[in-house]
Amino acid sequence: MSARILLVIVVLAIIVVVIFVGRNLYLRSLRLRRLQMSDIFTNITHELLTPLTVISASVDKLRDEMPQHGHDYDLMQLNIQRMVRLLQQILETSKSEAGQLKLLVAQGDVMRYIHETAECLEPLLAHKHQHFTITCYPESMMGWIDTDKLDKIIYNLLSNAAKYSNENGEVSLKVRTNKTFDHIRIEVSDTGDGIPPEKMKHLFQRFHDGDYRKHRAIGTGLGLSLTHDLVYLHHGTILCQSEVGKGTTFIVELPINKEAFKQEEIDETRIIDFNIPQNAIIDVQALTPDVNEADEPQEQADEDIYRLLIVEDNVELLMLMRQLLKSSYRVYAAKNGLEALDIIHQKDLDLIISDVMMPEMDGYELTKIVKADPNYNHLPIILLTAKTQEEDEQQALVLGADEYLTKPFRLSDLKLRIDNIIENRKRIQREYHQETADEARRIVVAPKSPDEEFLSRALEFVYSHLDDDTYDREALAADMGASSSTIYNKLRSITGLNVSGFIRDIRLKEAQRLAQSDPTLRVSDLAYKVGFRDPRYFSTCFKKQFGMQPKEYMESLYTVKE
Repeated sequence: MSARILLVIVVLAIIVVVIFVGRNLYLRSLRLRRLQMSDIFTNITHELLTPLTVISASVDKLRDEMPQHGHDYDLMQLNIQRMVRLLQQILETSKSEAGQLKLLVAQGDVMRYIHETAECLEPLLAHKHQHFTITCYPESMMGWIDTDKLDKIIYNLLSNAAKYSNENGEVSLKVRTNKTFDHIRIEVSDTGDGIPPEKMKHLFQRFHDGDYRKHRAIGTGLGLSLTHDLVYLHHGTILCQSEVGKGTTFIVELPINKEAFKQEEIDETRIIDFNIPQNAIIDVQALTPDVNEADEPQEQADEDIYRLLIVEDNVELLMLMRQLLKSSYRVYAAKNGLEALDIIHQKDLDLIISDVMMPEMDGYELTKIVKADPNYNHLPIILLTAKTQEEDEQQALVLGADEYLTKPFRLSDLKLRIDNIIENRKRIQREYHQETADEARRIVVAPKSPDEEFLSRALEFVYSHLDDDTYDREALAADMGASSSTIYNKLRSITGLNVSGFIRDIRLKEAQRLAQSDPTLRVSDLAYKVGFRDPRYFSTCFKKQFGMQPKEYMESLYTVKE
């Protein structure tokens, strides 16, 4: 063998060794980095679980001391429970990455356990009005399972089905055994949109979002990945069958015979206790009032009460906002943009508070529709969103939103913004009331905003029928080409007056202007010129608005001229 060939072989061998050693060092470094990240996630999760435990205990203490607020305590515990479950899922994922997840099976009635665990999750599906069925065949059968791992598998699959199924859809859980009674087959099916083929290969990857934004759902990208890890830890298999437009079925097969597990994975001393609730879920339905029924303050007849519409698909947040606001305002509620539009068309509203991410119609689309409709574009809109990017806020403002509040937010901050908008409206109304007839006529000539343009048209029609005592609310609505309720809503928003009050206000201001130009006019002539058929009623209205009888007012003007 020549020296050149030998040299080439030695060089190639060195390169192979370097690549092999380098690869091993890289993989080792990657493993160490993952272990370090795992430790960080584990430590953070434990640190967060501790204060949540304290909060939960504090809620229970408040429940004992002031039981009259039981509904609020249930709502707090519901969300504490959700946070705990999410943190536990992060912790399990961290352990799985580090290879620290351990299996420990115990003996018990497998079918009964699965049935009772699934029943605890029923409120999650009832919340979306989804039809949920559980079928176990046989209904009772002994076997070996890790209840902690199986609980997470069932929870993730059912919550995933609820998340990606449409409202009023169907979700089913079917469990059956094989002929030798040593395996169970769990099928979780839904009638959702299905999963496209190109997304199937990434389904069990960590942080795969599964189009949760499309479904206006909250997702972490951990659920299915963790479920996959837990199934294989339990020596089982999982696969997914899906057809776009028809739905999805997840199929899990698990061994339940003792021989399928290693000795260190078996707990001989423990028997599954069915008297202990398995991660019971507080019934969301029991906490949820009828969102279509308005909350009203005690002074229901007071026309000065402002009417708010809250649009939010998170029922718990919707309830909290209603609870905060119903003592001061008349509150209506909707769970998406389409429901909101129905209420906007039916009710007299002063302000809209809307989430951005919602099913059916989101907050951006709702804002766009409302602000493009001349009948409702006067309504101020506050948008609530978890989006924090500057371009998201710019998009909201471009569409016409008056305020943009990012989640999480303090409910007191929301009320402050509502009050600021209302106070600004009141300021505009005060300025309108202080305007003279000449100043009002300037609005007719040169309107500057959509509100002033609307006001200009209304003023022009009333001025053109000033001496017509039959010109009323219906006549003005006909001239404006809008319904009486639309005219009422917009005039009340801009001026604080109803339609009749607005027409009367213009007549009286014009009477004041005419009196100033000619103090020698008879009161009856002045009344007829501005559309009052009864001089006595005219005098009463004039005194109420200007503090003196029209005759006294004109005498004071005549005296000044003298």
